[in-house]
Amino acid sequence: MQYFKISGFSDEIASDIVTQFEVLNRLGIRYFEPRGINGKNISSLSTDEVNELKAVMREYGIEASSIGSPVGKVKLSDGFDEHFGLFRRTVNTAKILGTRYIRIFSFYHDNTEWSEEERTEVLKRLARMIEYAVDNDVILLHENEKDIYGDTGERCMELMSELYCDNFKAVFDPANFVQCGTDTKKAYDMLRPYVEYMHIKDAVMGSGRVVPAGFGGGNLSYIVTDFIKNGSGGFLSLEPHLGSFEGLADLELDADMLSLPKSGEGTFTIAFNALKKIIEGI
Repeated sequence: MQYFKISGFSDEIASDIVTQFEVLNRLGIRYFEPRGINGKNISSLSTDEVNELKAVMREYGIEASSIGSPVGKVKLSDGFDEHFGLFRRTVNTAKILGTRYIRIFSFYHDNTEWSEEERTEVLKRLARMIEYAVDNDVILLHENEKDIYGDTGERCMELMSELYCDNFKAVFDPANFVQCGTDTKKAYDMLRPYVEYMHIKDAVMGSGRVVPAGFGGGNLSYIVTDFIKNGSGGFLSLEPHLGSFEGLADLELDADMLSLPKSGEGTFTIAFNALKKIIEGI
């Protein structure tokens, strides 16, 4: 396992960062994707709080793989200037924590179909963030997510065709594609040249219920095998979503997720062991 760069959203273990790191140490995981830190979202931490987090990371030998930010997970109608301020703060957080990667999204809207005007605004906002990322030597990783502009393989491909560069690449989340009714093999094969980072999450076709890797319709074995064998060298980041956790209501629109039993070390370990089983087959 030491040859694979495994990370994870350890706020699904516990809100408390020390508990998160103790469990990661027990599992032999050296990285985490910071999102929920002691009850606060990573994007809301002050510089002093980020430095305190860095000290705890150093104590437990944990490094940040990517910032699990909520950047771009807002409606286009919410305006952008204030949100861009949150983005700038998140870039500063990434620098302090020693990672160049920042997970982002491509915005929600209020309509059923995306208009050409909305598409233009999405591209404009992403381009502005990419320009800032270039100036600050960080890499924005766009995650496919249900109901944002880049929720289908085709629209993710459109974003990559328009904007892909050294500072804008893709996170591939199989479960999110399943929940959009997308064939994950087809989407992965199309997006493969642009995929820099993997979220390890699976879901059942039809219901969209999240399950451990390899137990749903996300073709995790095929995708992870290709991701590893083609020498991407990228992170495999566990995002179990097998239970509810503090801060979930601010991240998910799905009411069914909020009604799940509380997640913890057990559900995170189940997700980790499912990934280990896939890796053992490579």
